[in-house]
Parts: sequence; structure tokens; C-alpha cells
Amino acid sequence: MPGVAGRSGRRAKPVAKKEAAGNPGKRQLNTQEPDFGLVTNVEPPEWLDGEAVDMWERVAPLLCKQKILQFTDLHNLEIFCAAYGNWRRAQDELVRNGPVVSGSQGGPVKNPAATVVKEAAGQMATFGAMLGLDPSSRQRLIGPKKKGEGNPFAALLG
Repeated sequence: MPGVAGRSGRRAKPVAKKEAAGNPGKRQLNTQEPDFGLVTNVEPPEWLDGEAVDMWERVAPLLCKQKILQFTDLHNLEIFCAAYGNWRRAQDELVRNGPVVSGSQGGPVKNPAATVVKEAAGQMATFGAMLGLDPSSRQRLIGPKKKGEGNPFAALLG
């Protein structure tokens, strides 16, 4: 938000990302950054159905495996999956009836499903980016260290 102290400019990079990059700015790191707990396994909410549950079952295990998903991120995953379910249903409606349908007066009007497709796609893009589910946001994520990575001299020190 422009003009608001502490909120202008880029979003802050998480401390773990700064540490992984070697703290290139050499600024003091926030040691008080909250940790809301990693999610290691999570079932889809009962209210999700159909395609939304299918998406949850594809994405949630991957996010858990990469140690990206925290408890405070679950709502982002829910919204992403719900938007995907809405997008699929609306897309099916567009395929069945086309982009133009008969209006209440009998004349041609834009199929309302086209609006749902557009809005759901926007929600998927927004919340998917928050979770690192698109190529550009994935580049900004740092996953867990692979085995064997780290200090090559640590073995010498015992």
C-alpha cells in the first residue's frame, strides 16, 4: 500500500529464503519470524467435492513433501481447490451450451458460465501463486535441503 509505513514496496522475503541465499543484503535477519507449524499430511475438507477434492489430493501431498504448507496456508489451498472445482463445472457448462445462450427476453446473451470461468481462473492464479503452484512463483520458493547439501567441511570437524 503506497504511503503506509512498513508496507510499501516489495513483499518481505521469508527469513529461510534469505538464509538459503546467504543473506545477500547483509541486513539483520528477523529472528522473531513466526512459525505456524508445517503440515505433513492433511485430508481435504468435507465441504469440498468432485474436481476440487481431486485437485486437493494432487497438490496437498506435493506441498507437504516440499515442506511449503503451514497451517496458516490451508485456507489458501482450500480457496485454490474450490476455485478449480468451480472453473471445471463452469467450463463444462460453456462446452455444453456455448459462449452465447438465450436470455430471459429470448435474445442472445453471454453465457454466465463465462464469467464464472474468468473469475475462478483469476482466483486459481492468485492463490496458486501464493502456494508456489505456477512457474514464476515456484522460482521464488526454496524447498528443503537435499541430503548431502550443506557444509562440505562439516565431516572434517566431526
